[in-house]
Amino acid sequence: MNTHWRPGSRVARLRASHSFGFVLFLVVVLFLAMASLPDASWARSVIVLLQATLLVTALWTSGLWQDRRAAIFLALVGVLAACGELLGGGGRFSGFVAIIEVALVLASIVVIAIGVIDQHDVNAQSVLGAISIYVLLGVVFVFVYGAAAVLGSGPFFAQGTDGTVALRLYFSYVTLATLGYGDYTAASDFGHAVSVVEAMAGQLYLVTVLALLVGQFARRDRPA
Repeated sequence: MNTHWRPGSRVARLRASHSFGFVLFLVVVLFLAMASLPDASWARSVIVLLQATLLVTALWTSGLWQDRRAAIFLALVGVLAACGELLGGGGRFSGFVAIIEVALVLASIVVIAIGVIDQHDVNAQSVLGAISIYVLLGVVFVFVYGAAAVLGSGPFFAQGTDGTVALRLYFSYVTLATLGYGDYTAASDFGHAVSVVEAMAGQLYLVTVLALLVGQFARRDRPA
C-alpha cells in the first residue's frame, strides 16, 4: 500500500500528536542566534546547523518523514557546508553557503505549509505553523541579502557596507514589516527588487493567510 504523503492524507500522524509549538521555538532560537552571535565562521556554522535541525523537525512535525529523502539530503548538505565554513570558509564559499541556507529555509517553509494545509481545520497547530512561516520569510531574505553581499561587486548597502548577519536580519524584518526606517537601504538594482518583493510578500501574507487563520480560529472558539 502506498503510504506516501498526498493532500489530506496526514500520513503516519494524528493531528495533534506533533506540535508546531516546538517548530516555532526552533524558529525563535534561529532568529535569536542570528541576531546575537558574532559575524564569525563558527557562528555561521551554528546557524546552518540550526537550519538543518529545523528542517528535520519540520519534516517530523508535518508527518512527512516517509518522504524525507530530498529534505534529508539538503540537511546533510547544510551540515557539510557548516563544517566547511568552520574549517576555513569565507569569500565565495560563504556566498555558496548562503545559497544553501536559502534552500534550507525555503524547504522548511514548504514542509511546514504542507503540515498546516493537512490539518484540514483552523486550530492552534495550524496557527503556530503559519506564524513560523511568517518569521521564516524574513530569514529567507536575510540569506538572499547575504549571498548578494558576498557575490556582488560592491557593498550591498548604500551606506557603504555589506553589513553583518545581525544587520541584514534587522534590514530584512524592517522591510518585511514595511517600517521603512531608511537608516539602511540596498545599493543595487537587485537589492531594490528583492526588498520590494519581501515587503509585498510580508504584507500579503499578513493580511491574507495569517489574518484569515487567526480570524477563523477566534470564531471557532467563540460560543454560538
